[in-house]
Amino acid sequence: MATKLIYFVRHGETLLNAQNIRQGAEGSLSELGREQALETAKRFPKHKGRPEVIISSPYQRTRETAEIIAKELKMPIEYSDLLVERRNPSEIIGQWGEDAKVKLIIDQMDKSFHEDNLRISDEENFVDLKKRAKKLLEYIAKRKEKRIVMITHGIFLKMVASYMLMGDKLTASEYNKLSYFNPVNNASMAIVLYKSHWLNEDEWKILEWNDLA
Repeated sequence: MATKLIYFVRHGETLLNAQNIRQGAEGSLSELGREQALETAKRFPKHKGRPEVIISSPYQRTRETAEIIAKELKMPIEYSDLLVERRNPSEIIGQWGEDAKVKLIIDQMDKSFHEDNLRISDEENFVDLKKRAKKLLEYIAKRKEKRIVMITHGIFLKMVASYMLMGDKLTASEYNKLSYFNPVNNASMAIVLYKSHWLNEDEWKILEWNDLA
């Protein structure tokens, strides 16, 4: 039986987060976001039990967060598209979150009970995101490292955690419920224990969630 610890970190606050602007790949950290990332970086052990690898989403805000953590730990960074945020519909990227049309789209996607295959526009929908979460867990299972730091995004991290809990049985409505009741703050940490069993299914256990300690 093999075991691993995975430290999922959401990026620090961005300038667009602070303005409630819906983001795509762009969006640099605010000054507060950089401070948040540094505080999170300082939490990792630098000697015994230190992480063995840092893997980040290539988006601007996650790259900057990863760079702050990597500098503190004196480690290089790897990048993976598996960790990027859910792709928003093109028509809401760069738009104010309180705009009536934007709110309607987000409510349809994130706050309503709907069929798994609902697609508003050109976004990554529930089915797409669920498949990517499964691929990420398979990717983690194949990595040789025992302590992994992954820098990612709030919505995708919720999907990964939901898939850990429910596997292929996860539905869009169940995900939306789990997402609503389990917030993910900027620069927070989720700590996950992975156990690989020879005869049984792999085991994923969430030890900490939205940890800002």
